[in-house]
Amino acid sequence: MPIKRFSWRSARSLSAVALAAVTVAAATVACGADETPDAGAPPSPDGRGAIVSVMPLVDLQPAEVSAVLRAAKFDPAQVRHGVTASRVVYRTVGTKGEPTTASQLVALPKTDKNDLSVVSWLHGTTGFRGDVASMKDTSTDRAVALLFASTGRAVSAPDYLGLGEGPGSHPYGHPEVTASAPVDALRSAREFAGRQGRTFDERVLVSGFSQGGPATMMVGRALQDRADSSFTLGALAPIDGPFNLTKFVADAADDKLSNSHLYLGYLATAWDRMFGIYDSPQQAFREPYAARVEALFDGDHQQKEIVTSLPKSAKELFTDEFLDSVRKPTEVWQRHLRPLDTTCDWRPDVPVHLYQASGDRDVLPDNARHCQQQLVAKGAEQQLIELGDVDHNTSVRMAVPRVVEEFNRLAG
Repeated sequence: MPIKRFSWRSARSLSAVALAAVTVAAATVACGADETPDAGAPPSPDGRGAIVSVMPLVDLQPAEVSAVLRAAKFDPAQVRHGVTASRVVYRTVGTKGEPTTASQLVALPKTDKNDLSVVSWLHGTTGFRGDVASMKDTSTDRAVALLFASTGRAVSAPDYLGLGEGPGSHPYGHPEVTASAPVDALRSAREFAGRQGRTFDERVLVSGFSQGGPATMMVGRALQDRADSSFTLGALAPIDGPFNLTKFVADAADDKLSNSHLYLGYLATAWDRMFGIYDSPQQAFREPYAARVEALFDGDHQQKEIVTSLPKSAKELFTDEFLDSVRKPTEVWQRHLRPLDTTCDWRPDVPVHLYQASGDRDVLPDNARHCQQQLVAKGAEQQLIELGDVDHNTSVRMAVPRVVEEFNRLAG
């Protein structure tokens, strides 16, 4: 489930050259595209993954991709091809199985190759719907998608439900839709590529950061269980994920994590909408925050507004009674934490490469060890790669180029 770099820390903007490259390319490709429904796509039998609309975003040459990556502090050494990328809105289902839509970034390499291996990239915790890969030029996740695509792969980078152009609020930590929406995103990405005469290799290479770490394992399990018969699981590479959510939220309640109050505030408000965690905001949150906190985590408030509207610790934000219910989980907490404590409790048919930074204070290293122990108990092939004494956001910049190398070895 959760937890990445919340976009709490201010993202550095692209350098002038990179931003110019993106802006000019986007204007060139998207001029006149009003994101009207994209006609002509044959629907899947149940409509899942059917394309609703397409908006071209960028058309970059290799040097322009490299400029974007350098501005986002990624090593561009592995860039080989130019990339086109589009926002694709597709049909999926919500937390109660109801029809809904979601958005994603689909990035394709500018090569003559028609049969492409495919990467599913799953992002970390994002509070504002406009900060995701399909919406924000300077999104770290867009840079990651461009890097993978520039090595010759198709990339599906879903925004998750309730983010990007998806309606409603994000169901943060809901296990079923954490897996189902990205699988439907792969279906729509396959259809999008098909309209350009390109096909996907059935083996999906899955990676993700923070919230995207457990999501990687859940999507991987769905693919191995043949959630779509056209796809199989090709590789798993989760980065700095909260695999032991019971311990994660207890640490947040004790302010042992960077941004404890923000992670726990996001989770509490999302889970109350879905599961009924508290009877009233005043039961969980101290005044004067109780009156405003639920609205702040609705997906429509930018990170700066969320950060400046709340105190700096869980102790200041939450009532003592609520924090106690998290430290020693009540029945309702236990019921919904359990699936998120066991996202690694299965045996993948492919190697699992876990990445973790010892210096990460957002997601502590014991999370990766928890995942590794579950995989070992199931007899899975796994490796835990230590990234060193670096923080949460730095870890993804260090890990992704290594994941690219790993995927190159596995898929060619």
